[in-house]
Amino acid sequence: MADKVKTIGVLTSGGDAPGMNAAIRAVVRQAIARGKTVKGIRRGYAGLLSGEIIDMNAHSVSETIQRGGTILQTARCLEMLDPEYQEKAAKNAIAAGIDGLVVIGGDGSFKGAQKISKFGINTIGLPGTIDLDIACTEYTIGFDTAVNTAMEAIDKVRDTSTSHERCSIIEVMGRGAGYIALWCGIANGAEDVLLPERYDYDEQKLVNHIIEGRKKGKQHHIIINAEGIGHSTSMAKRIEAATGIETRATILGHMQRGGSPTCKDRVYASTMGAMAVDLLCEGKTNRVVGYRHGEFIDFDIDEALAMKKDVDEYQYQICKSLNNDYKY
Repeated sequence: MADKVKTIGVLTSGGDAPGMNAAIRAVVRQAIARGKTVKGIRRGYAGLLSGEIIDMNAHSVSETIQRGGTILQTARCLEMLDPEYQEKAAKNAIAAGIDGLVVIGGDGSFKGAQKISKFGINTIGLPGTIDLDIACTEYTIGFDTAVNTAMEAIDKVRDTSTSHERCSIIEVMGRGAGYIALWCGIANGAEDVLLPERYDYDEQKLVNHIIEGRKKGKQHHIIINAEGIGHSTSMAKRIEAATGIETRATILGHMQRGGSPTCKDRVYASTMGAMAVDLLCEGKTNRVVGYRHGEFIDFDIDEALAMKKDVDEYQYQICKSLNNDYKY
């Protein structure tokens, strides 16, 4: 089985994430070290469908580990929901000589890998998303960089919010997941954190909390709002009308996706990329690399996709208890 895979393809799919280039680099160089040929696929599954497949060597990934984004580029590809296009993607890979494929992306990308594996191509998924919303793993490529980017931005907003004695609603990314919001809530000492998994949409509680803080001398009020809740601008207008306190919304947006990856994202992504190649060389397929309890491990894609994930309740409770410093 170890000799079965001779040419390994690699693609990035869905949203980009800092550290994807470190993973690509590791796949390419580990594959070469193990005597394999490597093909890069541009623009994810869209590029696989249109035949945008290139040869890659060690030089192809030189000076890339420190770069954000993905050198292979990425795209959303709804066609991969259609069995006809799934088969076409597999046929294009086979025509290019690819018999092993590393897919770097989120759950949607893993579903594509799952389908392609049914056509005889060994597939391995790597969790690449800033949202940290993949249930089988405690780490996803890009989260550490994104959450640090958001944390630093929120620190800056707090400075000006204090100067003007404002309430600030700061919206962070995460799609339907609240991990970036929760971590920033703890790291930035936010007065309120709104998570899709926990928010009850009771704005009156927010209003009361803001007024209570102002009465006790609080000079600012930071609300971190997750993307899955959104509507930060309209929320700011309603809160200002209800409290009489100037309230501004700041939407951090796609700046959280960019920038040079942190050391953790470089090292963990590199480890996962190398492990993906090793799994392919062992003849394994339909697997996802994850990180749990201090170890890099792999799961069956079907098993991984069936798992559910929720924010840590203990972290949520300590976030609420630690950040109310005017409750004395």
